[in-house]
Amino acid sequence: MTGKPKADPPAAKGGRSPFFLLKMQKSPPYSGLFLSILCLRPQVEACGPRIPAARTFIVDFPLKMSTTKAVLNAVKASLSPARIGTYETATGALGDEDPRALALYAWNAEVSAALLAPLHICEVVMRNAAAEALEAVYGPRWPWEATFILSLPNPSGNQYSSRRDLMGVAARQPSTGKVIPELKFVFWQEMFTHRHDVRLWDAHLRRVFPCHNPADTVVSLRRAIYQDLEAIRRLRNRIAHHEPIFTRNLKEDFERIVKLVEQKSALVASWMVANQTASHLIPQPPVFRGGKLWMPAHEEVAQLAYRLWYDGGKRIGCSEQDWVSAERLMGRFD
Repeated sequence: MTGKPKADPPAAKGGRSPFFLLKMQKSPPYSGLFLSILCLRPQVEACGPRIPAARTFIVDFPLKMSTTKAVLNAVKASLSPARIGTYETATGALGDEDPRALALYAWNAEVSAALLAPLHICEVVMRNAAAEALEAVYGPRWPWEATFILSLPNPSGNQYSSRRDLMGVAARQPSTGKVIPELKFVFWQEMFTHRHDVRLWDAHLRRVFPCHNPADTVVSLRRAIYQDLEAIRRLRNRIAHHEPIFTRNLKEDFERIVKLVEQKSALVASWMVANQTASHLIPQPPVFRGGKLWMPAHEEVAQLAYRLWYDGGKRIGCSEQDWVSAERLMGRFD
């Protein structure tokens, strides 16, 4: 990304300069489009004397994908018009040269991939915690323990059956350690239903989740775990089937994952959060202004914030405000 000083443009109608202008333009050296941002320096008074003169500069940065008509049509044909149509409807994309649907699709896929790491850790933590409680009650070979097997629900028809799932897996696997990862996610979720309170959770829930809120009762804690697992299971299934997740509250989904892991171990939760990218991607979906794609990266915001600080006389203690001002200029906030 390059920044170059440019003379102030003429004032907009009414004698006032526009806050920012957007322009999509072809850039011959590249096959895609570049987004040119004409940023006009606001007058800042919060951190010192008023800055009288507005300065402008142009910043060009490439979009993450080619947006040519041929590429858009090829992607739609390969992934199916119906699939891309979901994203066209969501973004209000118009015509076969509008990049917005593919921008949202790419972000959806990127966030989905990023969520797999925390989902993986959460699932393993939760099933191991449940297995620990099961071993305490039914012994190390609990998958073959008749008392436990008969305690599981076994609905008829096509409904999921925990009992049939366990019996099928246990018949194929030689050890408990091999059974645990083969059972479906929903098996572990259903372990947190009320039918297991007396046999399992009344005595062991607080022990296997030592970092729980001490004010919670066993029933309320177990119920909350079940509800969080239900939300996470639905998210996991949509990701596994490559379905849209952009309409979900992904911030809340991520917080549920962290909360579940944290109840087992705060250290593991901290390690998980430090080794994932989902929380950084979730608050940065592609933004559209005036029908144009608007996706400033961290580096663009940093350069603009530096320019505001430099033009403002290198004021001490105002870096945070300059960063917020840069984000506002670049469309991060309304």
